[in-house]
Amino acid sequence: MVALSLPRPDGGSRRVRVLVHAVNRQRALTRLRNLGLRSVYLRGNTQPPTPDEITAVLHHPDGLVWRAAPEDDTESWHPITALLRPAAHT
Repeated sequence: MVALSLPRPDGGSRRVRVLVHAVNRQRALTRLRNLGLRSVYLRGNTQPPTPDEITAVLHHPDGLVWRAAPEDDTESWHPITALLRPAAHT
């Protein structure tokens, strides 16, 4: 399980917390790069996953979840596809 803080792919100013269920850090990185997040690098482990985050990612079918406000326990975890899809323009 790897937890990362990444810039939003849509260029937003806020960062998002991404959790990846993988055998090791390199495989987590590969999973993210395969989804199009090419500029992701794993440097250290400054914010390891909490027990609640581990539970969230283990119970998600894709094993990849994110949320915009990591410090807000009331925000739900979202599937990674919700972060990567283009924003709807009206």
